Amino acid sequence: MIFTPRLEKAITVAARAHREQTRKGSDIPYIIHPFSVMAIAGEVTSDEDTLIACLFHDIIEDVPEEYSEARMRQEFGDRVTDIVRGVTKDDTLGDWYAVSKGYLQHLELKASDESVIVSAADKTHNLMSVLADYDKMGDEVWQKFSTKSADDQLWWYQSVLEVITKRQAPQLLIDKLSSLITELQTKLVIK
Repeated sequence: MIFTPRLEKAITVAARAHREQTRKGSDIPYIIHPFSVMAIAGEVTSDEDTLIACLFHDIIEDVPEEYSEARMRQEFGDRVTDIVRGVTKDDTLGDWYAVSKGYLQHLELKASDESVIVSAADKTHNLMSVLADYDKMGDEVWQKFSTKSADDQLWWYQSVLEVITKRQAPQLLIDKLSSLITELQTKLVIK
């Protein structure tokens, strides 16, 4: 990854947009997540637009009032914004399951290859966080999620893995997510 003025600007934008947020059920500043997603994606791509989209991947979905899609498009271009759009859930589809199915369908059939990389890196970091929290909290960790079910979370990550595999995401990302899913399955069986 080459650190450019444009990438530095994107880091600043993401930090400001997420400044009031923390990770679910913790006091960890939210910006750690987009930065981690960028670092994970940076293992398989040096494409600046993709790395910026990693930083921005939750902005339209979670904090559009802090940094609008129109402003993102104006300041960082159509490609970055379209990559972000490719990983933005449509909450108008209904409950968690319907929204999740819609996301998976879009990721499989319509999202760009760059969006698939962002999604794979995002889900990898999310599952890394879940596993770390599970080690500390045990089954209480599931209370942080709207479904409150380990089975639903396992279905979600397995479904994402299936889609990114079909979409031929970089093998490193497929392997990382697969390994984390296996670790989660092992922990759930052992408990």
